[in-house]
Amino acid sequence: MSAPTFFLLGASHHTAPLELREQLALAGEKSAALRGALRTLPGLREFAVLNTCNRVEIYGLAAEPGAVAGLQAAFCDLSRLDAAAFARIRLELHDQAAVQHLLEVAAGLDSQVVGETEILGQVKAAYAAAQAAGTTGPVLNRVFQKTFQAAKHVRTQTAIGEGQISVASIAVDLALKIFGDLRSCRVLVLGAGEIGEKTARAFRSREAGAMTVASRQFEHAAELARALGARPIALEGVPAALADFDVAVCSTASPEYIVVRAVVAAAMRRRAAQPFFFIDLALPRNVDPAVADLENVFLYNLDDLAEIARDNLAQRQSETARARSLLAAKAGALWGQVQERLNGSRPAPG
Repeated sequence: MSAPTFFLLGASHHTAPLELREQLALAGEKSAALRGALRTLPGLREFAVLNTCNRVEIYGLAAEPGAVAGLQAAFCDLSRLDAAAFARIRLELHDQAAVQHLLEVAAGLDSQVVGETEILGQVKAAYAAAQAAGTTGPVLNRVFQKTFQAAKHVRTQTAIGEGQISVASIAVDLALKIFGDLRSCRVLVLGAGEIGEKTARAFRSREAGAMTVASRQFEHAAELARALGARPIALEGVPAALADFDVAVCSTASPEYIVVRAVVAAAMRRRAAQPFFFIDLALPRNVDPAVADLENVFLYNLDDLAEIARDNLAQRQSETARARSLLAAKAGALWGQVQERLNGSRPAPG
């Protein structure tokens, strides 16, 4: 009997446009539903789910050839996506190729903004969640733990992160182009999570003016507001107050638009031709794309910001190639260790 196989199945910004990534995103109850379905999937021995703004990837150990196909069927059913449509955007890798992909993801080499550091924390969180749920075992434990070491090694041995352009810094630079001076800009932060906080701090570092935080849970808004020296408001109060702001950083986990065209249009009528800048960092998106059709409204989403970042990538290309070479060597060594575990996991002949 052949040894189990380590695999990756998913989709990312490389293969799926923003609209499809929204459909695939494991927001709210979908995440728990998928994990529940995978727990009972025949032949799936271990698994971990990585769900970010730019990717949904499932890493696992398949003890039977049909386990990956069963996983894909469950995922497509939950996402209400035809299997043929998913086949056109999916990424499926096995064994050493899957190991190397995970290493490159954790090191920030596969990100929309190459060299960004947030993804390592997201990979660690995905692994911690899988551990807490009891869905990892000897193979995934080894792979993820060595992945974290490899990502750290690349950061210290290359200049992949030097001069990096982050989503937050790009957003602030765009705001400077729109307003010229941020000291009089009033910033609204919708969502009290890590992404919104980092972007808000980037605005603070450029001396942005008054800042307000809104969240579905007011206590979360109040906590972040204290850290930023900002004012908290209830999310329900945003439509009435929207005209009072110049910039809105949107990063809530809402499965539906929380900023719609009619509300923005009403706010713009009260702003006397002053511009409004929306930064939509959420997936699914928080801001209705139709908002961009309004006069003096500037709307940028994750893909827009990533395109700007790619234009600034040339200076780090040589370091990117060096980092990939280092990770390829580590992936080969790690795969050798994993193979020993897999071969040792074969059941005794009957």
